[in-house]
Amino acid sequence: MSDMIEEYLKGALKEKGRVEIQRNEIAELFDCVPSQINYVINSRFTIQHGYSVESKRGGGGYIRIIKIQMNDNAESLEQMDELIGESLSEKESEIIINTLYQNDLVTAREGQIMLAAMEEGNYQANKQNTNQSRAMVLSSMVKLLILRNT
Repeated sequence: MSDMIEEYLKGALKEKGRVEIQRNEIAELFDCVPSQINYVINSRFTIQHGYSVESKRGGGGYIRIIKIQMNDNAESLEQMDELIGESLSEKESEIIINTLYQNDLVTAREGQIMLAAMEEGNYQANKQNTNQSRAMVLSSMVKLLILRNT
């Protein structure tokens, strides 16, 4: 169900680059509870995935999803570096690397190498140190990409 909702929203985004929805209407369309719509938006339309989400609650409320246009490679890479922060799970790193690839900021080969470096088995420390180490490694990679694009 989540995949179908995601594909529907991405299809609408392809046409206009932005979509404004009413959660209850989409829930009705897919015959699901409104919280399912929230789950899809909160997990698959994040800044790490390259989307901006705005919402307004109340009677005329809406959820607006905007595909972030990554026109300036150096600026986009700097934004991604900021998203990395000081700690990063393997899943979060995969999302960031896939977003870099989907926006042509890294090649498929570079993306595969980056993903390999993020794998859990490469880190022997406890989970907190692992996530911090992973963030430092990915941040270093992105900073090299920034230098390449300036």
